[in-house]
Formats: sequence, structure tokens, C-alpha cells
Amino acid sequence: MVNIREVKESDNPVLSQLIKRVFEEYDAPRDGTVYSDPTTDQLCDLFREERSILWVAELDEKIVGCCGIYPTPGLPADCAELVKFYLSLEARGQGIGKSLMEINIRSAIDFGYSQLYIESLPEFDQAVRMYEKLGFSLLQKPLGDSGHTSCSVWMIKELA
Repeated sequence: MVNIREVKESDNPVLSQLIKRVFEEYDAPRDGTVYSDPTTDQLCDLFREERSILWVAELDEKIVGCCGIYPTPGLPADCAELVKFYLSLEARGQGIGKSLMEINIRSAIDFGYSQLYIESLPEFDQAVRMYEKLGFSLLQKPLGDSGHTSCSVWMIKELA
């Protein structure tokens, strides 16, 4: 059974390992991405920021994914970034990603955001296709200052 809950301190090492494993699985760039970002090891602390949240997905009480909303510096006040969206191999294809996306979109609206921004990589093309199906459109250049300079796919969605 799937359970989606807010991040807690004890999740930090498991989430960091899960995120890095996805990068390794897809042979995605490590430098200039969340892989080498020091905040990846302390996600619970990062998401104490006002108007942010990180949701954690558990399958049979095992952490299998995460996704959050974050007010990335440099974004307009009404725009948040959808961040840290990663699923373990065993969690894919079961609707868990879609459930995480839906709860994050609701959270963004509840926080008062009117837009959601995403940065990604070509290696994560399955996720990019899902973003497109959910109404995200491609941008020609990045917004904000995430510090993830290797990301080359930028997308935005207007929230209802």
C-alpha cells in the first residue's frame, strides 16, 4: 500500500541515496545537479523554508520516492519550483509519481503560487513526457537561481 507523507529528519540518508541512485541509473550528470548539491543530504532542513514542502512516498513502509515545492531564489513571488521528484525503480509505473505530482500541485496552490517551474535533464525523458501531459510547457532558458547549471530542460505550468 502507498502512503504519502511529509519528510522527516530520519528520511535524509534514505532520500539522498535514492536520488543519487536514480542519477547513476540514468547516467545523468553529477556536477551542476542535485546529485552534487550539498542540500541533498539534508532535505528535511531545506524544506523548513516557508511556503515549501517535501512529500515522501512509501510503498509497504519503504521509502520509494519524493517530490516537493520550493521557493527557489530568483523566481517570481507567485512561482515555486517543483523539486526533488525521484522514484526508485520498483515504484515506477504504479501511479505513485502521478500521486506525488497531484499532491504537490495542490500544495503549490494552497501556498498561493500561480505557477510551477521545473528543471530537468534530457536523461529523464520519461519524467519530461509526464510533465508535458500534466500541462507543463517548455521554456527556452532557465528561471531563478537553483544553482543546477547542468539542467537543460526548463518547464512551467500555470496553476488553476
